[in-house]
Amino acid sequence: VHEYQLVRYGQKARWLVEQDVPYSRLRRWQDAVFEGDLDRALIPREGSAMTMPPKKRTAFERARAVERGDQAKEVARLSARVRELEETNTALGKAIGLLHAMSEEEPENTPTPTNQPDS
Repeated sequence: VHEYQLVRYGQKARWLVEQDVPYSRLRRWQDAVFEGDLDRALIPREGSAMTMPPKKRTAFERARAVERGDQAKEVARLSARVRELEETNTALGKAIGLLHAMSEEEPENTPTPTNQPDS
């Protein structure tokens, strides 16, 4: 349904043939998506074209496509940030491991010099 709304005017019938979907089925799907309640499987009985005209449906789908593109960019940006933070975490873990290894090599108690009388 969402793809159909983005197909150019005059190309929709050919697109339906390519998808092997009858127009009557697509209309039911459109009513369910744009006018109904998919979560509860409710579809309005009549007048759905009056509720949201086809031009508004197309505009809605275009805006939705832009939104999906923005979301994909945001996901890519956040994924890159996660990788960067994971690499930083790994580097910090190695640094902490080196500090522990260095502290094990040092003596635990530093010897205190004994007071020897001057000779």
